[in-house]
Order: sequence, then structure tokens, then C-alpha cells
Amino acid sequence: MSKYFHSVRVDESKCDGRRRCMRVCPTQAIRVRNNRAVILEEKCIDCGECITACPNEAIVALTNPIGELKRFNYTVAIPSPTLYAQFGRSILPDQILAGLKKIGFDDAVDLAIICGDTSLATEYFLGDYSGPKPLIFNSCPAVVSLIQVRYPQLVDHIIPLKEPKSLAAKEVKERKSKELGLKPEDIGTFYITPCPVKMLAIQQPPSKEMCHLDGAISIADIYGPLLSALEGEDKDSYRRNLESVCILGIGWAVAGGMHRTQNMKNVVDVSGISEIITTFDDIEQGKLQNVDLVVAYACPQGCVGGSLTVENRYISYNKILRLLETLEQENIEACRDKREILERYQQKYFHRRQKYEPRPMQALDKDLGKAIRKREEKQRLYDSLSKVDCGICGAPTCLCFAEDVVMGNAQPSDCIFNVPRRFKELTAELSELLDAFGSMGMDKIEGHKPGKVEK
Repeated sequence: MSKYFHSVRVDESKCDGRRRCMRVCPTQAIRVRNNRAVILEEKCIDCGECITACPNEAIVALTNPIGELKRFNYTVAIPSPTLYAQFGRSILPDQILAGLKKIGFDDAVDLAIICGDTSLATEYFLGDYSGPKPLIFNSCPAVVSLIQVRYPQLVDHIIPLKEPKSLAAKEVKERKSKELGLKPEDIGTFYITPCPVKMLAIQQPPSKEMCHLDGAISIADIYGPLLSALEGEDKDSYRRNLESVCILGIGWAVAGGMHRTQNMKNVVDVSGISEIITTFDDIEQGKLQNVDLVVAYACPQGCVGGSLTVENRYISYNKILRLLETLEQENIEACRDKREILERYQQKYFHRRQKYEPRPMQALDKDLGKAIRKREEKQRLYDSLSKVDCGICGAPTCLCFAEDVVMGNAQPSDCIFNVPRRFKELTAELSELLDAFGSMGMDKIEGHKPGKVEK
């Protein structure tokens, strides 16, 4: 049985070992062996970078098909605010929620409202907080996993608040259970997701705290049916439909949107794995201690850049910004009463009960003495390598290759630079032997052979 659940898989029938996925992986979790990509489960953070990079579509996301709705007596869609940016600017959230009900869901709720609640809770938390800074926002599960795998010393910097999608699912189950007389397990809550990592948050939450969602359906999978359901919608009711949009939560779809309408000023926004790694390196070195909060999205531009979206991420980003500008100008706010949110915050409604923990990496060996020897062997091998990190061996770096060798997953000869070196060593050894043979004399080397006549 697998130790970790992962929402990305390699389709070996399509993979031809081009190594693009290996080169973009931020945690060095991919190897290429026998011309096929292999994902190392303990290192993978399900960020989806490999899905985007693969030219053959050989790496696929595992999400729930819409047919999963049949498993429940009543189903509720909880769409990411990113879904609202996938259609024309005149199609607003309430129309999209209505469209979701047309394609098979019994109900659909606006996650932006719960996102707005969490924005306020974050503001309150920052006002109370006096620990080490900066705090790191936890809205992106891939970022949380990146910290657990690559920056374990930063896990205590992750803000200990619950994710909006889990809060929304819990509220829906409680409310619908009372309204309909159903058991909570008979009510299916499905997140409409822009990226595969949300499946990880459902199946194996990073903090091991219960997630109340029952599944995640890709935006790309429902886009076609939903677009058909939206045809004929009244596009002249733009102003009326704006009144249902929560300004505090709609910006969660893009980098910089979460705190745009808040009183949180000392915040750094970063998107894209490479930029996040640079920022987290700086945090490790103590360079961002004067920053209150870092909001990081693994996908470029935020969730609108997710690998399971349809619309161009820059167009989606622009639509969200335009919508925020309109809401600010017209001062429309469909969010909950701030006094209610403050009361909930004081009751610890938003706080996590479970702490985030580092994800343990596989030791070189269970036996401490053997592990120490393997570490020394790994270092010796690495010192002997070219250190060009070419990836031809099937490992992303020479250091990874050295570790693969000591773990028995690769051979030193797999390194192309070792081939001429080994040939040169063998040639030198053969030359020494020939020289030795010549100095000894062929008769002494051959010895006395049968039938040989002594002179």
C-alpha cells in the first residue's frame, strides 16, 4: 500500500522519457528510468508543474469524474473563485452557480463568501500574533507540501487557520442535514478545482485535520457542459448580479487579490514555484523578518494559472481585477457581517486543531551505521562526478544521482561522463599489465607449456 496519496500519475503508454518533467520538478521528485518518468512519492508535492511541462500529456491529474455525484443522495458544488474567471466578463458568479445546478448538482454555494470570512479571520490573527515572522498563508496545499518536504524548519510559520473550502463543506453538510433530514455522509460536497493538488488536500490533508469535502472535479472537465448551460443567460443584468459577489473573497483567485480590500498592508505576494523557492530561501536566511505575511501560490498568477483551467491565465487574472475594481467603485459587498466573523474568530472557529508537521524523508538506511557509511559513499561519488547536472542519467542533479547509486536505484556507469573516464582507467590498467608482462618476459609469463623444449 502506498504511504502517500498523490493526485498526479504517469501514463507510461504516452511517456517517452524526454525529461522535461524531471527538470521542472521543484522537489526533485522525478526520475527517468528505462525511458519512462517515475515519480518518487515521498518527495512529490502534487504541484502540477510536470503536467504543464509534459509535451505528450503523459502526466495526468487524478480528479473525480462528474459521475461520482451518483454516490450521494444530495450533492453540492463548491467552486473555486477561479471558475468565475473562465467565462466572459458579463457572466457573473450567481449565473455560474445556477449553471452548476443545471448540469447535475442539487445545489451550489459561493466559496468567495467563506474566503471573505477567512480574510477577516487572517486580519484578526495577524493583529494578535507576536511570534516569528513572516507567517506563510496556507491557501495553496502545494505550497504547504513544499514547506513540509523542502523547508521543514518553516512549518511553524504556516498560519494555523482552516482552509475556506473545508469550512464551506462543513457548513453545507450541517445546514443541509437539518433542512433535508439526511445524514451528513449522504450529502456529497465537491470542490470545482483549478489544479490537482486540491485532491491531496481532500484525500490526505497536510495537517491530518479532517477535510469535509468528498471530492474534487476539474474545471476543465465541467467547462463544456457548464458553458452550454450558461447559453441564453441574461447578460443585461450585470449590475443586479454584482450584488451577490463578495468583494473580500473573489480576489482569492489571483495573486495579490486576497488582501487587496483588507487592512493587511505588510504582505508579500509571490506566485510560481521558482519564485516561491527564492522567497523561502530568503526567509530561511532571515531576510523577511519585517514582513507580516507571505501569500504564495504555486501556479503563476495565482489559481487562475492552474493546470486544470481552460481560459488563458492572463485573461482570467484581468477579469478578476476588473471585477474587484467595479466592486470597489460601487461599494458593493455581499460578505457576512464583520461582527459575526469576529465572534466566530474569538470562539476559535477558524483555528486548526492539528499542527503542520515536516514530511519525513526516506533515510539512506534504517541502520544508523550503514546510513553514515552510505552518506560518506554518496559524498565521495558526488565529488568524483562532473557536477554539470545534465540529467542524461535520469536524475535531475549529480547529487540526486549519487544518492540513487548508493540506494541501489542507479549504477555509476549510468553517468555519461563516467564512460570515457572508466574507459581511460581500463586503458591505463591494461597498459600497466602489458608493461608488467614485457618486463617479466613472455616465457616466464606463459610458464612451462606441455611439449615445450628447454634450451
